[in-house]
Amino acid sequence: MKPLLLSAAFALLAGTAFAHVSLEAREAPVGSTFKAVLRVPHGCEGKPTIKLRVQIPEGFIGVKPQPKPGWTLQKVKGAYAQAYDYYGTPMTEGVKEVIWEGGSLADDDYDEFVLRGTISAALKPGETLFFPVLQECPDGAVERWVERPAKGQSSETLELPAPSLRLLPKSGS
Repeated sequence: MKPLLLSAAFALLAGTAFAHVSLEAREAPVGSTFKAVLRVPHGCEGKPTIKLRVQIPEGFIGVKPQPKPGWTLQKVKGAYAQAYDYYGTPMTEGVKEVIWEGGSLADDDYDEFVLRGTISAALKPGETLFFPVLQECPDGAVERWVERPAKGQSSETLELPAPSLRLLPKSGS
């Protein structure tokens, strides 16, 4: 009976973890190019997702989103909090938010939304970058995947955690 209970607990935890919008890769080195694949495992409690808004964390620069057939792509640009070195050129502004809209992700379907950028070498290994996501539905409801854990708290304990990326030391260091 104990193995059966253990299997059920794993199934429940796996289902819970999979239900969140998350990043496919959860670690990357500072100073590297990173392909952020946002996994969206479902629509909105019986309704489709019609818009996905992703806030770009400070220090993730040179962002280029991947267009999706059937979805309109919008890049909201703004100033960075500081200048970042981007291949020898100071970069003071860039994409701060990416919006895909006009498509339809049914509640019982899964999809991925992709963007690429550079993790600034000015960031510190051990830090975590958060990519808050708003998942919008046709009835105006919004799932806000924006929660960040308090110091010492695990993201796994949050109801609506923001997708996160743990920064590793620069490759070769």
